[in-house]
Order: sequence, then C-alpha cells, then structure tokens
Amino acid sequence: MTIQITGKNVEVGDAYQTYVSDKIRALLQKYVSRDLNGHVRLEKERGLFKTNCSVRLASGLLLEAHGEGGDAYQSADAAVDRLETRMRKYKQRLKDHDASRTNAARSGGFDARDAIVSVAEDETSSAAPSDDHPLIIAETQRNVLELSVSEAVMQLDLTEATFLIFRNAGSGGVNLVYRRQDGHIGWIDADVPKQKIVNGEARSAG
Repeated sequence: MTIQITGKNVEVGDAYQTYVSDKIRALLQKYVSRDLNGHVRLEKERGLFKTNCSVRLASGLLLEAHGEGGDAYQSADAAVDRLETRMRKYKQRLKDHDASRTNAARSGGFDARDAIVSVAEDETSSAAPSDDHPLIIAETQRNVLELSVSEAVMQLDLTEATFLIFRNAGSGGVNLVYRRQDGHIGWIDADVPKQKIVNGEARSAG
C-alpha cells in the first residue's frame, strides 16, 4: 500500500505523515482486503488547515474526502472520518448491486484536455487573448472513464467533485452527472436521438 503525502504552503513533518498513514491504512484494512494507492495533501490557508485525501479503489473508482481544522491533525481527523463515511456508503452500494457489474476500469475510457482559463475583467487588458480563445493558465489530462449511469452517480457521490464527465457504457455517448443545489444528482445525456421538424412537430429522424 502506497500513500503519498504532500504539503502546500506548509511543511509536512514525519509525525503528521505517520499519523495520517496509520489512520488511512487502518481504515482501508477494515473495509478492503487488498493494497490500494492513496494521496494526502495538507495545505494551510489563512490560518486554516485543510487535508484532502484520495484513494483509488480496485474497481477504478476514486474515493475522495476533505477535512478542515485549527491544526493539521484536526483537519486529518475530519478528512479520514468523511473518508470512512464514503467507504461505508460504497460498500453498502456494492451489496445492493451485483458486484461483478461494478467495474469502472473498462477499456472504453479516454483522456481529455483539462484546462484552467483566465477570465479577463478588462476586455482591453493586454493579457486578454487576441484570437477569441480564452487564455489558458494551466492544463492537465483528465481520464474519462467508461461507466454505467449508476456507476457514474456512485463515483460522483464518493468524491468532492461537483460534476463528472463519463462515457456511457450502455450507449457509448459522452454523458455528465452533476450535483444539484437541492442535494440531488442531475444527469445530462447528450447522446439523444436526432430529430427533424415536420409541420412544426419534432419527429425521430429514423
């Protein structure tokens, strides 16, 4: 089991690394009987400590949790507690569904460009792009998994993300699930049947 621990705007000491590693290892051994890889990032912002944990499950799904506190250890405790809540939820969902069908690491996934763009407050600013394209300030690759809709909902519910883009395992189309303000999860299926307008009415093109 490999758990990488890094810091942002704060030094990650040996005592903190040992404390967090032991808690996560104990948690994973309690719920899963195999070695998994994880990443913990500690950061300090305006006097507040924040711990972000992520663990890649054997199914390919990513389990994430975030915790905050007045010191590094409080933030770690909050993050691990939330991680355990999500792990219990995940295990329960596996019991409710056929576990053999929950396999997110299908071959139908693909990599997509993930860019952060700058929004210029002043359109006359010299930093604004001149070719009608936004100014990219950071760029990475995002893996778009092939999932069923239920798996995509589970993945989103296991993370801190606000949305998830995935390839629909049933239709092959690119879909999106997202968190709604009412607490529910929305689903956008862009792979809808093409329609044509006949006498003012929409009819299937086929």
